Amino acid sequence: MGPLQGFRIIELAGIGPGPFCGMMLSDMGAEVIRIDRVGASTRRPKDVLARNRRSVAVDLKQPKGVEIVLRLVETADALFEGFRPGVTERLGIGPDDCLARNEKLVYGRMTGWGQEGPMAQAAGHDINYIGLAGALHGIGRPGECPVPPLNLVGDFGGGGMLLAYGLVCGLLETQRSGKGQVVDAAMVDGAASLMAMFFSMAAMGAFTENRGTNMLDGGAHFYDTYETQDGKYICIGSIEPQFYALLVEKAGLDKERFAPQMDSSQWPAFKEELKEVFKAKSRDEWCDIMEGSDVCFAPVLSILEAPDHPHNKARQTFLEVDGIMQPAPSPRFSRTVPRVSHSARVVGEDSVAVLKDCGFDDDEISELQQAAVIPS
Repeated sequence: MGPLQGFRIIELAGIGPGPFCGMMLSDMGAEVIRIDRVGASTRRPKDVLARNRRSVAVDLKQPKGVEIVLRLVETADALFEGFRPGVTERLGIGPDDCLARNEKLVYGRMTGWGQEGPMAQAAGHDINYIGLAGALHGIGRPGECPVPPLNLVGDFGGGGMLLAYGLVCGLLETQRSGKGQVVDAAMVDGAASLMAMFFSMAAMGAFTENRGTNMLDGGAHFYDTYETQDGKYICIGSIEPQFYALLVEKAGLDKERFAPQMDSSQWPAFKEELKEVFKAKSRDEWCDIMEGSDVCFAPVLSILEAPDHPHNKARQTFLEVDGIMQPAPSPRFSRTVPRVSHSARVVGEDSVAVLKDCGFDDDEISELQQAAVIPS
């Protein structure tokens, strides 16, 4: 079950990118044990990011709670946390504390600004990290404010996914060296990495700071979204000449008029004409004309519509677990197939079972419950 089966990873519960990293790893078959706070809000199956792992609730303000984590670390391959720099050190479960118990441990750290630097201790959110990385500036329409792209670029692409990648890289290296190490995953760094192609384009003079005027930011008439007759939207990405020629044909455009595809001085005028063309038919009508062709076309689907699209249904891109529609694990593997085994656990639901699995005996568990270090 999943290519990471056999790895045990400790997750110090947090929000956003941390749980997403845990989901990525557990979806791939790793045993991810989430350490929640005693008394934390009870999780429900609707928390998709918390699927596929067991929950142990621990009072980390008590020395015995800290000792629980360190004993779990002794049995683990990796641990990751998403606190501000220095927090886990103050708790007694920082990298040095954990590596002293397990020299092969890969210790992952997820922050916005990184472990050092003048802003390392400042609060922030996705929008701030991608702003500093140069990513947010290029998203939006000409002359208008930059538009936050949900919290996909910083929290998830540049954050949780980067940390999951870093942890797997660390685990691979540990298999060769026999030594653990610390992975510093910062969302500002990850968002900057996602901008690599645009730094290349800027160096070649193919990307400017003028938001909404470049080929891939909505400036080009052949790479944008358009409203349809029924108030819905379609998107086209007809970059290559042969795809653009097919767009011109299927949209019924004048071939000579639209021939200078890469003449950016004409993009605004071309776009105005395309707006009128696409608004003359409904989204479904345009799907009948263009979908599945080499135009590079798709309907713009809402979060409720996407699971019902025939392509997504055929690939089982989405699945339903405990009545909750959610993305299926990805990427896919031909032999070690990832799966969702269960939805989010109630906080602390697995405390006793996990501790027994990790070598705690009944008397120790009873003592911990009586001292309210773990839930009864």
